[in-house]
Amino acid sequence: MDRLARFRQCMQAEADAIEQTAHALDNTVIEALHLFEYTTGKVIVSGIGKSGHVGRKIAASLSSTGTPAHFMHAAEGVHGDLGMITKDDLVILLSNSGETAEVLNLIPSLKMIGAPIIAITRVATSTLAKAADVTLTYLCDTEADDLNLAPTTSSTVMLALGDALAVTLSAIRHFDRKTFHLYHPGGSLGKALEKK
Repeated sequence: MDRLARFRQCMQAEADAIEQTAHALDNTVIEALHLFEYTTGKVIVSGIGKSGHVGRKIAASLSSTGTPAHFMHAAEGVHGDLGMITKDDLVILLSNSGETAEVLNLIPSLKMIGAPIIAITRVATSTLAKAADVTLTYLCDTEADDLNLAPTTSSTVMLALGDALAVTLSAIRHFDRKTFHLYHPGGSLGKALEKK
């Protein structure tokens, strides 16, 4: 096995999926952005497994760029953490298959609470996609690992969609360097902003 070639193959597969998804996006993105703009509360991001890890990053990126967000572990949600959500909030549910039981279990309560749902999933016909108010789907034919099992390409594209939401919302809200520094005073980035 050519190790360098295999390494590059993995990165290229993920890059290709992001590019294909970017070109396939439509006005559904605008609908999702409108939900963010009209939300008077906070954003709650939820998932489990690798989607949960991606969800933590999406919530962190939203928060640091001007959109207050929190991560809620999907399994903890049905054990009381749903209490953090109100009808004024916006919920983002993440599931590659759109059939993750722990994520789907949140939906009946979310519907009763009245919080709108954005789904991020690969499968447009999934239970999650059909239950959401807006669904952002991505293209991912295969994972990058040799078994086509480990969430690699799918989780990377999911993360890229989350980053795109955060960055676009930041631009819409005219989020500036001064406010970014307010939220991020620490580390080398905070020091660099302090000097300017």
